[in-house]
Amino acid sequence: MYGGHITDGWDRRTNDAYLEVLLKPEIMSGMQMTCTFGFRAPDPAKFERANYVAYVEEKLPPEVPAMFGLHANAEIGYLTTTGEKLFATILACAGGSGGGGGGGKDERAKELIASLVEK
Repeated sequence: MYGGHITDGWDRRTNDAYLEVLLKPEIMSGMQMTCTFGFRAPDPAKFERANYVAYVEEKLPPEVPAMFGLHANAEIGYLTTTGEKLFATILACAGGSGGGGGGGKDERAKELIASLVEK
């Protein structure tokens, strides 16, 4: 895969070169791709499409950064950002300024968290 987008002529030129020079039908014949450590895709000639998809969905291990050639710590930043966004959203849902008999933002946030945990 070439990046996320083809945004200019140079991207298109690079992508065209990849497609013309590197990606040939011959590279797929008889090839069993190693999708991750310990998991090789089955021989597509031996499976119907539906069976192939079912095999991959059933046998493919959970995604981890190493599966994509990343360091094991690569996921930490993603999880930290996701957690921060989640709690910012909960606090935003709490509304109000904390005054006036309702228990304030912290109390409302605790109620929302408890409600989410129950669900």
